[in-house]
Amino acid sequence: MTRSFKARLPIDDILPQLFETSCASRNLVLAAPPGAGKTTRVPLVLLDASWREDRKIILLEPRRLAARAAASRMAATLGETVGETIGLRMRLESKISSKTRIEVVTEGVFARMILDDPELNGIACVLFDEFHERSLDADLGLALALDSQGALRDDLRLIAMSATLDDVRVAKLMGADDPAPVIESAGRAFPVETIYLGRDPSLRLEEAVARAIIRAISQEHGSVLAFLPGQAEIKRVSALLEERRLPANVDLAPLYGALERADQDRAVAATPPGRRKIVLATSIAETSLTIEGVRIVIDCGLARVPVFEPDLGLTRLETVRASRANVDQRRGRAGRTEPGVCYRLWEEAATGALPAFATPEILAADLSGLVLDLAYWGVSDPSVLAFLDPPPRLAWAEAVALVKELGALDEESRLTSKGRAMRALPLPPRLASMVLGAANGDCAERAAQLSILLSELGLGGNDPDLSSRLERLRADNSQRARDARRLAAGWARQAKSASRATVKASLSDGAMIALAFPDRIAKARGGGDFLMANGRATSLPLEHPLARASFLAVAEIAGSAAQSRMLAACVLSSEEVDQLAGERIETRDETVFDPRSAALRRRRFRRLGAIRLSEQNLSVEPTLDNAKTLARGGAAAGIERLPWSKAQNQRRDRVAFLRGAEGEEWPDLSDVALAANAEEWLAPFLVGRTSLVGIETDDLEAALASLLPYDLARRLDAEAPPFFETPAGSRIALDYAAANGPLLSVRVQELYGLAAHPALARGKIPITLELLSPAHRPIQTTRDLPGFWAGSWNEVKKEMKGRYPRHSWPDDPARAQPTTRAKPRA
Repeated sequence: MTRSFKARLPIDDILPQLFETSCASRNLVLAAPPGAGKTTRVPLVLLDASWREDRKIILLEPRRLAARAAASRMAATLGETVGETIGLRMRLESKISSKTRIEVVTEGVFARMILDDPELNGIACVLFDEFHERSLDADLGLALALDSQGALRDDLRLIAMSATLDDVRVAKLMGADDPAPVIESAGRAFPVETIYLGRDPSLRLEEAVARAIIRAISQEHGSVLAFLPGQAEIKRVSALLEERRLPANVDLAPLYGALERADQDRAVAATPPGRRKIVLATSIAETSLTIEGVRIVIDCGLARVPVFEPDLGLTRLETVRASRANVDQRRGRAGRTEPGVCYRLWEEAATGALPAFATPEILAADLSGLVLDLAYWGVSDPSVLAFLDPPPRLAWAEAVALVKELGALDEESRLTSKGRAMRALPLPPRLASMVLGAANGDCAERAAQLSILLSELGLGGNDPDLSSRLERLRADNSQRARDARRLAAGWARQAKSASRATVKASLSDGAMIALAFPDRIAKARGGGDFLMANGRATSLPLEHPLARASFLAVAEIAGSAAQSRMLAACVLSSEEVDQLAGERIETRDETVFDPRSAALRRRRFRRLGAIRLSEQNLSVEPTLDNAKTLARGGAAAGIERLPWSKAQNQRRDRVAFLRGAEGEEWPDLSDVALAANAEEWLAPFLVGRTSLVGIETDDLEAALASLLPYDLARRLDAEAPPFFETPAGSRIALDYAAANGPLLSVRVQELYGLAAHPALARGKIPITLELLSPAHRPIQTTRDLPGFWAGSWNEVKKEMKGRYPRHSWPDDPARAQPTTRAKPRA
């Protein structure tokens, strides 16, 4: 190694070792803490390696801001501008020339490079910077590079670099037989003091961060870098700080992905002499950046990450605790150029409870793009490639299903012609399918511009109405907007050339969004609430114009499953829903029991997934299925509500009596049992009935008869007759439902002459006799009539004679003549 540098950085101590190891080993792992200088030193050193010959070195960066910063710093080190020895390649920006030997490339661009050129012709080495961030593109790029190295390019060098890395696992992944060598660089440029402020749970996050910034500004010198979860929090903290009148020499500088490039550059640039700045940043500032003048870091300890829900096909942003690796990276930002201080808005003890590393994107992302890329590579099973973490099975299966539904894969999971056209567009599969579909309708450029809005944050503003944002993009004359329109025009031309369709019908913005997200067609439910075809609910502020639409095509939502808000959508007409959904719209007739009217209702529904598009009332048909529905409804309303006659209720009680007396050969005719089996015993006799009111006693008579076989019906009358015939000739109904039943309430005179106690169930169960006076008032209850005659009758007789002298009160009632009348007048 012959190259040397004027300014010394901590990484310089291990550069000779790294240079020698790169000559001896194809792959290696470099672990260097934040501020060590690995991003800008290592590629320059490797320029002098003999194995490079005249081929390029590729440096991968996870973010465009970091890529531009790394390219600019390396070019400045060489006394050049970007585009000479140091080149830059990313979406919307490329500076490459014939002199370029180091290309700084974003991870997504590299994934497409290697897919299009598996041999990586003209490339000697690929450096995966900040690999610990574990983006899906980085994991894919490394897996494909290792596959290419093993099959096509045994001379290709691969180096994984990170400040915080699970280096043992990565080294094992990158080694063929033995783990790849691991080189560690010790120490950061300058020491950083860590101060734990804790956080009052009653304070909103933005207030806590604003207070910490005010404290830091008053106690420390230098500029501040404050980490916040997202753009919304940055704007709220900025507003709070402006209200509190910062010192006149302090500037506020937001820093997030959706900012214009010039604004991002201002946030990163050095401040003029005598001035300080407060940079309010997302995780975009965690890695590969030196923000000039910053020596104070404020860390809220949170991060906003995308979480994919494979069962719904939705990616939502979720605010989570940052990992220990992330907060270490943030802390390192304070010690880049001088000793610094890091304020953490949590207790020191809580640091150990933070997850060691952030969840790799491959474990929480939409994998449909990965499915398409691997199919292009010739792989249908991701386990054949060297992924540090394999894709989750459920998410992979859902992604395969989606890509097949879009027509990109055949049943054998091979790319179709449409799939190849989709992969050629540098867009997620849904958006690529939309642009191709819109080309059929001659709307390709507008569809491509909509895709730009959904993949490039900040363009066109943040109005949920995508059509409004599109008009603002078209009118925007900024460099970024012009670059976006130029890129979209190229995609449109590409889509048109790939499309063979002759249909030229114009599509609305909503129809195009529905081509990409058919499962997110949404119907209004009132009050700004919408239900999407996939079953997920979402909402808009009631005052937003889109809230008044009947249908929307939703492109993006945020929030939890229980409470989500719409971020991007377009108006869709009901006619477009019918045209676009086509075969996915299900028409179904449904007969249900309406508890309020206690009647059947038959309706014809048209559904798109969870959405009910329309309904129509129909007459109820006289079918057994409908009768079963009515029977179930009657059972749910209560068996007792059916029009039972007294005789039918008594018959059920008689059967229940014999079931208790003789066993389960007798059926269970209780309300509970009949309700549980209403479809079986009742429904066949309700065909043609449409309401509980329409059920007749005769229907129940026939149904009850079906529950008793002939032999049991015959025995029922013999063993549990409905009436008892008294010696006086009266037929009196027996009460089988009485507490001590069966019960016979009878005037005592009608039982004169009865010497034996009457019994049922073949003489096993005595009837409970409630003996009444001539005025039908109870005088005695007994289950032993002979004992009553011989015992307490005399006392009863004396009392009855006094009250009812005109009636007969014999001394021996067991032998007396029964009667229903008083004694005749003398």
